Amino acid sequence: MDNKTIYALSTVMGKSGVAVVRISGVKAFAVYDELTSKKSADVVSRKMELLKLYNQDGELLDCCLMVGFKAPNSFTGEDTVEINCHGSKAVIRGILAALGKIADFRMAEPGEFSRRAFYNGKMDLTEADGLADLIDAETALQRKVALEQMGGNLLSLYDEWRKRLVAVLSYVEAYIDFPDENIPVNTVFKLENDVAELKKEIEKHLIDNKIEERLRDGFKVVIAGPTNAGKSSLINAIVRRNVAIVSDIAGTTRDVIDAYIDLNGFPVIFTDTAGLRETDDEIEKIGVTLAREKIAAADFKLFMFDASIDTPDIFADYLDSENNYLVVANKSDKLTPKQRKALENAGCVLISAKNNENIAVITDKISAYFSEMYDKSSSRLITRQRYKEALLECVENLARFNLQKEIELAAEDIRLACRAIGKITGRVEVDEILDKIFSSFCIGK
Repeated sequence: MDNKTIYALSTVMGKSGVAVVRISGVKAFAVYDELTSKKSADVVSRKMELLKLYNQDGELLDCCLMVGFKAPNSFTGEDTVEINCHGSKAVIRGILAALGKIADFRMAEPGEFSRRAFYNGKMDLTEADGLADLIDAETALQRKVALEQMGGNLLSLYDEWRKRLVAVLSYVEAYIDFPDENIPVNTVFKLENDVAELKKEIEKHLIDNKIEERLRDGFKVVIAGPTNAGKSSLINAIVRRNVAIVSDIAGTTRDVIDAYIDLNGFPVIFTDTAGLRETDDEIEKIGVTLAREKIAAADFKLFMFDASIDTPDIFADYLDSENNYLVVANKSDKLTPKQRKALENAGCVLISAKNNENIAVITDKISAYFSEMYDKSSSRLITRQRYKEALLECVENLARFNLQKEIELAAEDIRLACRAIGKITGRVEVDEILDKIFSSFCIGK
């Protein structure tokens, strides 16, 4: 990271009422001297002012609301200026071009504002990840989890674990410094017990997190069943738009079709699959194989059949003890009251996809299942695969720790465990991890 002042558009490029251009660095306030009639020395921190913005040729670019933030009281911890201009492409391009001509100014790299905030102690890496998730949030639950992480719920947990490890390490290293002193038996017992207890807490944290990245990437719900069961009609009814072709011709759906919706705050990907049947059509065979693979990987399954011609027994080979499925009897409008009652007693959900009957019953049951998953999971969700990998590395090192071996090796076990947790929060210098995290940000964040 160099010492140049960086700038970027922090809102989306395109036509809008307002756009925000952010500037951060030691010379950020020079934008007032260079592009406005106001002197930087006269700027009052955190006071927004309406100013005319000119380029270096004296051409008026826009009338903007500008506000300056003196270090360290800014997002990045550096001097920062935000220009609130009109959101036309011409205005934005003119302002960015003018900023690019100021000495020691350069365009920000992806995630560089947040990266500088991290280096200046304004956030740790879990909070940075939470910010990235908040920007990407599309559902209320994703927003909630991201805000909790930005608020430091993971940081406080992982920092507390790290402090406990540092306390153990300090005892062990003290005895390394005084090799003639024997470690008292009660101290050995306490240190080994402390490490064992912490190992159990981390393992429980890993086990409790069952939905982790699904909250970011979407829960997978597969609609499966024989041909002409009405699967395509059902997915169209659930997402309330035509995403799949509906036809009376058997085998119309030969590929998998995905549709993403916000289901009561849960991001859910519904997948329509090819009809499950034996066929000589090579292309359809591929579709059936894909359907079976999707069923195996699904978080929830809707096994659907035409109740006027089939029975739920056709799914006997697919039903298991996980209870993450519903058996859906479609075309219930063609059934007699006696037939309906028999299917209800068998645990089937009766619907008519064509008439949009009982679709809400299905979505409510799916939502309830995911809500239960969420409630059973840790309140501090592991939202990144790298967190899990680092915690597993920590557990492996803690499992090796004991004071019956050479004390230097025992100390190294704890040191490596501390370093593993530090990879999550940023307590250690791991540039390749930082590059991976911040490269996923947009330019103006």
